Amino acid sequence: MCQRFSMAAELPEVQEHFQIGRVMCYYKNRFNISPTQPTPVVLQQDGERVLDEFRWGLVPYWGKDAVNADLRNVHQNPTYRRLISTQRCVIPCNGFYYWKKDGKKEYPVRVVLKNRGIFGVAGLYEVWRDTRGEPLRTCTLVMTEANPLIGEFESRMPAILSPEAMTRWLDEEVSDLDALDPILRPHAAEEMQAYPVTPLIDNDRYDSDECIREMDLELAWVKR
Repeated sequence: MCQRFSMAAELPEVQEHFQIGRVMCYYKNRFNISPTQPTPVVLQQDGERVLDEFRWGLVPYWGKDAVNADLRNVHQNPTYRRLISTQRCVIPCNGFYYWKKDGKKEYPVRVVLKNRGIFGVAGLYEVWRDTRGEPLRTCTLVMTEANPLIGEFESRMPAILSPEAMTRWLDEEVSDLDALDPILRPHAAEEMQAYPVTPLIDNDRYDSDECIREMDLELAWVKR
């Protein structure tokens, strides 16, 4: 599962990359986004792309923190089918965090595009209301097969979208899962790389640019 990611880029770059027409939230760099925390999302409303903020983790259908929607379950679960028909979003990102194991020791790595650019991950969203009727806007990353690089850590990876696939994913006229399935494919491993980072990324409250800095491997090892 993908349990941590970063979205560290200035707002003008985000607006240009995702062709944002309106910004509906306070945007800031995030270096260590964890489940249940707010994250930027891109929606399409009446043909215009909007940048907003949702909580990462669907409730209540798949437990407290449904942070990853496995593509295999999307096909089987009728609730997923409802979301994928009408409630799709793109989640901006510029790196995933994983732990690389070696015996009893392991160290955290950050997986990025080789050009260190930002990219969009296919997402689904839901608006859940509590007992008082207060809305909680939530989202999840859509997962697909892992490429060989991510396969060193997990069997699944977030579905990274090309600009063309992003347009298709956000198209309000498209509601057929079978028409969207072909764009949810593993990103090419040769366009990505991994490097060691600080073990502090394991702390949900730690969110500084130290999280994304490359670290000497000898300093990154921890016993878990």
